[in-house]
Amino acid sequence: MIADEPIFARLMTASQGGDRRAYTVLLTEAQFWLERFFRRRVPPAQIDDLVQDVLLAIHAKRATWDETRAFLPWLAAIARYRWVDHLRRVYRASESELGDYDASEDSEEDAILARMSLDRLFMQLSPAQCNAIELVKIEGLSVTEAAKRTGQSESLIKVNIHRGLRKLSALVEEAD
Repeated sequence: MIADEPIFARLMTASQGGDRRAYTVLLTEAQFWLERFFRRRVPPAQIDDLVQDVLLAIHAKRATWDETRAFLPWLAAIARYRWVDHLRRVYRASESELGDYDASEDSEEDAILARMSLDRLFMQLSPAQCNAIELVKIEGLSVTEAAKRTGQSESLIKVNIHRGLRKLSALVEEAD
């Protein structure tokens, strides 16, 4: 069975009412949904741990679900939070594995090459997207400051950043 929103909602409502069979089915279906959710986000060896982590969170937070609201966005929010926590742990672990002996020497050449690569990627974006990304993500201005400097609205700055980064990500993935 592939559960959809109404099925998940009925199962969760029954689970909150004490129906153990419904709870077992809910967790099984949630497991399948979570495996698909994490498949594109983490290496295959890490999926099981993340799925179990989210299932434990569902168990702990099941009383917070409101039956007047949709179940899948609630589940997706828990999955996203656990995924972000997982990425932080992985990043910290890989960062701590690097010792001083792995530190590279500061090189202006690396910075110049990186900037040239970035400029080549920026040529694929609209000028508004490049400008928004440059001001907010590289120079570190706030969205409000970037909006004032460019004369664009704050929401347009956010949209340009989002669309630009999404396109850059696609370009980089294509290159790999």
